[in-house]
Formats: sequence, C-alpha cells, structure tokens
Amino acid sequence: MSEVEGLKTYEVRTYGCQMNVHDSERLSGLLEGAGYVRAPEGSDGDADVVVFNTCAVRENADNKLYGNLGRLAPMKTKRPGMQIAVGGCLAQKDRDTIVQRAPWVDVVFGTHNIGKLPVLLERARIQEEAQVEIAESLEAFPSTLPTRRESAYAAWVSISVGCNNTCTFCIVPALRGKEKDRRPGDILAEVEALVAEGVSEITLLGQNVNAYGSDIGDREAFSKLLRACGTIEGLERVRFTSPHPRDFTDDVIAAMAETPNVMPQLHMPLQSGSDTVLKAMRRSYRQERFLGIIEKVRAAIPHAAISTDIIVGFPGETEEDFEQTMHAVREARFANAFTFQYSKRPGTPAATMEGQIPKEVVQARYERLVALQEEISWEENKKQVGRTLEVMVAEGEGRKDGSTHRLSGRAPDNRLVHFTKPEQDVRPGDVVTVEITYAAPHHLLAEGPTNTVRRTRAGDAWEKRNAAPAQPAGVMLGLPKIGVPEPLPAATSGCSVV
Repeated sequence: MSEVEGLKTYEVRTYGCQMNVHDSERLSGLLEGAGYVRAPEGSDGDADVVVFNTCAVRENADNKLYGNLGRLAPMKTKRPGMQIAVGGCLAQKDRDTIVQRAPWVDVVFGTHNIGKLPVLLERARIQEEAQVEIAESLEAFPSTLPTRRESAYAAWVSISVGCNNTCTFCIVPALRGKEKDRRPGDILAEVEALVAEGVSEITLLGQNVNAYGSDIGDREAFSKLLRACGTIEGLERVRFTSPHPRDFTDDVIAAMAETPNVMPQLHMPLQSGSDTVLKAMRRSYRQERFLGIIEKVRAAIPHAAISTDIIVGFPGETEEDFEQTMHAVREARFANAFTFQYSKRPGTPAATMEGQIPKEVVQARYERLVALQEEISWEENKKQVGRTLEVMVAEGEGRKDGSTHRLSGRAPDNRLVHFTKPEQDVRPGDVVTVEITYAAPHHLLAEGPTNTVRRTRAGDAWEKRNAAPAQPAGVMLGLPKIGVPEPLPAATSGCSVV
C-alpha cells in the first residue's frame, strides 16, 4: 500500500473539457472526505485508488483509456488492495464494455452519479467484484458535493449541466443529458463563499452557459446573473464559458459592458463560416448572425478579446464552404482559435453522413486555416504593445519563467503576459501593472520594470494554502495540444469541441 502519513492515497486523471476538470475537483473532494490523501506528484499510478475521468469527445478516446488501463494492470497485480475507477462521458457511453475489456477495473460510474464513487469503491472492496452503476439522469447537482479546488485564487462555478442542442458532430447531450439549471441564489451563495475564502476570479461554467434560464423560465437569467456577480465585494474577475451564438442576446452584451468585474473576453464557437455546413451541423445561426454578434460586442467593449472553435473538413464541406470559413475568420479577427480536424465520433449523426472528406484534403485546409489565424493572432497582439495592463499573477503559466527570471499571468482579456520578476515578493493571485513591450502570436511580453504590485486576499489565500503541510499532486489534465494553444482557463466546453 502506498501511503502518505499512514493514509490511503488517490490519483485522478482527467481528460477533456472544463466540465470534466470541475467534476474532478468534486471527485478529489469526495475521496478526501472519505479519508484518502493525494498521491505524491509523479506517482504515475502508484496510488491506492486511481480514477480516470474520461472524455468521449476526443479522437481515439477509448484507445487511450484502454492503453492507460493496460499499463496499470501489472501494477494492480503486484499491489493487493489497489482499486481502479473509470468515470466521465466515455464511462456513461460504454458502460459494461469497460469491465469486459479491462476486467481489472473495480468501479465504473457515469456523469450523473459522481457522488457515488466512495460508496462504489467500498462496495467493490467488500464484494470483491466490479461495480458498474450508470445513472440515466442527474442524481444531485455536482455543486452540492465536496470539492478540492485546484486553485486558491481562481475557481469554476457550475451554473448548469447538460445541453438541449442537437449538433450533429457532438455526443455530449446524449451523455450529459438535457440542460438542468441551478437556482441563481445557490450560484451566488457559492460565489460569495469562494470569495470569502480568498478567490478573486470565477468562471461561470455550463455546457451552453448563456442558455441559462431556459430550465427556470427566464430568458434574461444569464445577464441578470452576470450583473449580480458585479455586486459581490472582493470578486475582481468574472468569466464564463462556453456560450452559443443562438442564445447570445443583446442583454448579455449590455451586462458584460456595464458590469466592471466581467472581463472583456468572449469565447464564441463559430464551428464553420459556411451556412450550408452550419445547417448540416444543426447549428441554429448563420455567418451573418455570428459576425453581427461580434460586431455588437466590439462596439460595446472595444478591447474585448474574442476566441472561437472551428471544425475543418466536416462531411460535405466543399472548397467554397471552407473559403467561407476563412472569410469569417478574416472578418471576426479572433484573438485565438481552437481549430480541429473533423473526425468521426461513434454515436453522432455526422459519423454516418455522406461526403466524408479525405484526410489529406482536411489536413491541407487545416494548415491554411491555422496559418491565417496565426497571422491574425500576431497582428492583434501587436496592438497591445505600449498598453499598460493589469495582470493577475498565475501559477504554472510560464514554462520558462525560472530560466528567464520572469513571472506570468493573465490580462483582463485573458491574454497570457510574461513580465520581469519584480524585486518585491509577488504571489499567484496578486495583481501587477506592466507595460507591454513585445507581442508574439500566443503571448505578450513586458520587459521593463513592474509599475505596481498589489498584494491581494487571493495572494494571501495562495500563501496560506502553500504554507500548510505539503499536498501531493493535483488533478492531471489530459488535454491534447491541437491547433492554437489553449488559454487558461481553457475556453472550450464539452459541446464546443470535437
């Protein structure tokens, strides 16, 4: 048995969207509530309980899962009492198949019953047989479960689960279910509690976040929620992901523009610039509508950084269709884009559509799109040179910070900024003001001295957490590096990616 101070250890491996990342915080909280502690960093499966929180959206997700499970099989044989659990969207989809293909798995649970994990682990231990329990509908809203937050200064807050859309490339609604909204009072109570603990930035999270209110019968519920967040003292930054163009209304734009702590950042999935392809995707908007939203946002929030998701090579996409996507990208001038090559997802209507595009054609279009977006991203970032920006210092954002004697953080519009390390102590969660001196396609650089350093309650919270007895490794993110590098927080929810 691998133990930390005599306690059983656990490791959570997370793949996929922000919803899964947030669910893994819940899983960690549940396990710690059951008496487990995190395995040391780099344990690589050397834990008493290893949990895979899976994704059914990513390409070859099942092969990757079974490959990882296979690598743990001999370790489990050598370590009596070790348990392996598989949850998330792939578990919801494949159910009994997982135990058939990997009989050494102890627990399989779905997206609707993550709160059952400790009970299922104990039942599997006592009965000495695999426990497979997949609920067909949500048993309890995840936010009612204990949570081990990954950050002391920034937090996800889930406002809804599920999705009512029927995009032909996406299997998420079938696995996450119909949209279910939380009561506004419960959301705001969670935000206030987080702020009281020192959190200064929250990201409102939903599969289709701005459809919030459809379940409770209020079409303006999301804009009201944004404005309510603006009244919470100590909450410095509010973000949200991911919205859908169909539900993006003028009242939301007004709330963003008029609420000071709602950041000038928007992730708006385009998917395709072709009206023909959008129709085949069952995306209920067209290029004109999409570009109209972008225009309104820029009119109300001139410095807003807008990002997107784009699928290249959807079945039936012609060269003319692809050129429409290129046109939309030129017109929208996204700060960055998450570009994906279409690939079949079993269980989705698009997987059986006629007109599947040859791989080499998709690859060529993809490379053209990435090259265009790289050029635009760089041009847009160059516009930031000379500006003085307020940067919230982040943890783990700059891979070269140690060797370059820099720190890193996020500007209000979520652009990544590397800046010269000041003489005074600066902690993650603290805020600095710096002047931008250089721009690259995916980051900004402030090479001069830091103008100001503001120590914050969020920095205090980070310091307090790190002064406590050392905690082992955090939730591992298995996000693939596709197209343009993701911002942090990554701005793609499960229904936005393929």
